[in-house]
Amino acid sequence: MSALPLIPVTIITGFLGAGKTTLLKRVLTEAHGQKIAVIENEFGEEAIDNEILVSDDSEQIIQMSNGCVCCTIRDDLRAALSTLAEKRRSGALQFDRVMIETTGVADPGPVAQTFFMDDDVAEQYMLDAIITLVDAKHAMQQLDTRLEAQRQIGFADQIFISKAELVQPAELAALQQRISRINPRAKQKMVHFGEVPLTEVLDVRGFNLSAQLDLEPPQPANASAQPHQHDSCGCPHDHAQQHAHAQSCNKHDHSQCSHEHAHEHEHNHNASCEQHHVQDDDVKSFVFRANRPFDPAKLEDFLGAIVRIYGTKMYRYKGVLDMQGTDRKVIFQGVHELMGSDLGPKWSEHEPRISKMVFIGVELPREILEQGLRQCLI
Repeated sequence: MSALPLIPVTIITGFLGAGKTTLLKRVLTEAHGQKIAVIENEFGEEAIDNEILVSDDSEQIIQMSNGCVCCTIRDDLRAALSTLAEKRRSGALQFDRVMIETTGVADPGPVAQTFFMDDDVAEQYMLDAIITLVDAKHAMQQLDTRLEAQRQIGFADQIFISKAELVQPAELAALQQRISRINPRAKQKMVHFGEVPLTEVLDVRGFNLSAQLDLEPPQPANASAQPHQHDSCGCPHDHAQQHAHAQSCNKHDHSQCSHEHAHEHEHNHNASCEQHHVQDDDVKSFVFRANRPFDPAKLEDFLGAIVRIYGTKMYRYKGVLDMQGTDRKVIFQGVHELMGSDLGPKWSEHEPRISKMVFIGVELPREILEQGLRQCLI
């Protein structure tokens, strides 16, 4: 008897009122022909169980009228996943995929790690993506005061911004730029009452190695001011004195400033700059690029050591690498201490063989990473 295919899982996270349950309800009621098992935390802001539920039972597994399943958990996500998988194997339940709605204050990291660290779960489920809902009206305050809000953005593969109509265009642009500084890889999209294409929620393949080839930061919907994102490259020159702030600082000339500019951009501009430019979030990101190939052995040793020491601070990291000894791209990514890699497609004949890596985390040892990565180049 052949093994059943892995069950794709989508994690939906976001603070209170951002629209997680609204999005879930929309997905569950769409005519997509799939049966979805929803795992809700018991502290969810709003239950799904209104008119689409059929019955309840002592196991907190509820069959919905459209064939979907809702499972409420209190403590053990692993146990809930195992129970659902067992019922699916026995024929007691039928579902094609799982969606997990976390509480507003949840850190998605431990939830994501469950799908890699637990062998039983990994043999049955495949984490597809982390979707984060952001409330445009309250996001700036939440990002200022709650590290969990920054983590939810840092872990995201797709970010949906709700209530954009309640803020001014300049406020929305500032929020988008702040989000891009935390997570330059996640796509951003405005969403109105959960109205999003299912293709942007399901089968996103955020954790599929072969699917992650493009590391260019997404452009905000309002592109009048670009995200203030600086890349590091494998070149020996120093970028710290070379970046220009003209676009997002009203053509503010730094040659007239007396303050020193750090590479992480933690300086405090005067009143001529946008307010968002002063924000110094705990969760940050940076991109490393190199136009020389990596030595595979050196890179493996270096990344292994970095992950062992700093893995708890590294939320998401991924890259497309040019490795010595192969004409194919090497795709790698990781969550905390868990890292994997695989061979991707061949470099095309006229394609620049440029390695790109993005790191997202808290208190990242950026200088150590950059120096170590440069030392791994041929």
